[in-house]
Amino acid sequence: MHASAEDGATATAPPHHDDPHRPPHGARPDAVVPDDLAVAMSQPASDGAAPTTGATPRTDGPPPPTAPAPGGAAEHRPDGAGAAASDVRCEVLVVGGGIIGLVTAWRAAQRGLRTVLADPAPGGGAAQVAAGMLAAVTETHFGEETLLGLNLASARRYPDFVAELTEASGQPTGYRACGTLAVALDSDDRAQLRDLHALQQRCGLDARWLTGRECRRLEPLLAPGVRGGVWVEGDHQIDPRLLAAALLTACRRAGVAFRHSWARRLTLAGAGDTREAAEHAGGRRATGAVLADGARVAAGQVVLAGGSLSGRLAGVPADVVPPVRPVKGQLLRLRVPAPLAAAGPFLSRTVRAVVRGGQIYLVPRANGELIVGATTEEVGWDTTVTAGGLYELLRDAHEVLPGVTELELVEALAGLRPGSPDNAPLLGPSPLPGLVLATGHHRNGVLLTPVTGDVLADVLTTGELPPYARPFTPLRFPPAPAPATAPARETANGAPAPPPYDAPPPYDTSPVAPAGPAPAPVPDRPAPATRPTDAPQEP
Repeated sequence: MHASAEDGATATAPPHHDDPHRPPHGARPDAVVPDDLAVAMSQPASDGAAPTTGATPRTDGPPPPTAPAPGGAAEHRPDGAGAAASDVRCEVLVVGGGIIGLVTAWRAAQRGLRTVLADPAPGGGAAQVAAGMLAAVTETHFGEETLLGLNLASARRYPDFVAELTEASGQPTGYRACGTLAVALDSDDRAQLRDLHALQQRCGLDARWLTGRECRRLEPLLAPGVRGGVWVEGDHQIDPRLLAAALLTACRRAGVAFRHSWARRLTLAGAGDTREAAEHAGGRRATGAVLADGARVAAGQVVLAGGSLSGRLAGVPADVVPPVRPVKGQLLRLRVPAPLAAAGPFLSRTVRAVVRGGQIYLVPRANGELIVGATTEEVGWDTTVTAGGLYELLRDAHEVLPGVTELELVEALAGLRPGSPDNAPLLGPSPLPGLVLATGHHRNGVLLTPVTGDVLADVLTTGELPPYARPFTPLRFPPAPAPATAPARETANGAPAPPPYDAPPPYDTSPVAPAGPAPAPVPDRPAPATRPTDAPQEP
């Protein structure tokens, strides 16, 4: 199902302040609104239909065309600077319009901050290719206990967050309080799941071990070979496409101004334009951005929420660049045929499974769809949907739920998760004054949406992270070393380097994913022999 946005709505900019040197209403005391751009904010472009979905890579061509901002056409120059008629001023500029950027913009506008969001296709990004599991407990991993605390805090916020968003947007989100069942297929998988359950118990989580028979009592269509499982009543789900569409509408209604263009370059004030200044943040401050359509946006604070491409925005000093990398994931969207659906629910809840040591999930939607995912591939910015990836998903899904092969294929998709070195998000002020980060959520972006919005709203109005979010400050990572020479346009293996932030996406669902040829393919491991379907049942 494709979530579509309300057409024709126009965000209304709040009135301008008479004194440009006075911190605007709602801004933290040390926020500075640059006055090098004297032209007041022009009326924002209206936000049209939500981006479409697809899986075919797009690796060349110019950035998507964008209409000039109302009030004057931008002058297109090689450096991205535009005519003064397209210059705008705001208190907060959010770079990136995925669900993290949208929730940040919505919460900022609710705090009374004049907010602009720059993205050629807001509502896109990794959320369009996500399953939407709110799996704080079943996503528990060894060594990630600190992240678990943030995940639980966000999961607790979800019911109230969904109610507020539904009221603000008038649109559904697909939120379902259905619980999650994690199962194991053989004795080795059961031992692995037992270890995870022991960790969950040590962390005081509500997770109950079930026998294979008890698992099949909850979900009768599970394979007879399922050896055991863990029932987590509090891990739910949401439809990320509906969530993005609802956030888009809520932003418009809250007065967020949308600039339908790439952010080409971060603008800075302070130290001179030297190579040393480009590598270090000392004495400098973020003051806005130059967009690909030629507009210049001056802002008191800039939030970088560009997902996997957050580390490639030009103009960010080298020692401030966030350590975010793309992690590819492929998934399938299936649909239960009407005759099969008439016989009863195919699945009643999210099912996660350990299959030969690997992970797979099956997420049933209320509309009859079933999401099957997902691969985890460290292959750079490649978003090619591969036969090998889909084969592994279907093979493992069939072993857990044999009837899955009777379902209709709706879509095969690939997206990019924004990974960080410790798999936790980067939230809050960066080493560069005026630049705030909201990125690196990896596999938990949808789950962490409510808490991210709350954290960023606090940061933008007070300048400080709330205590529960301080472990996720970007300052926990040491600055990246500055390159000894100018960056090469080729990687060590001779493959072209990823293009800058404002390059067109390789797939239609993300406004922030880069283009470029895919890296050399990784050989698939040979498939093991098929397990017999009449494996003995656990008593």
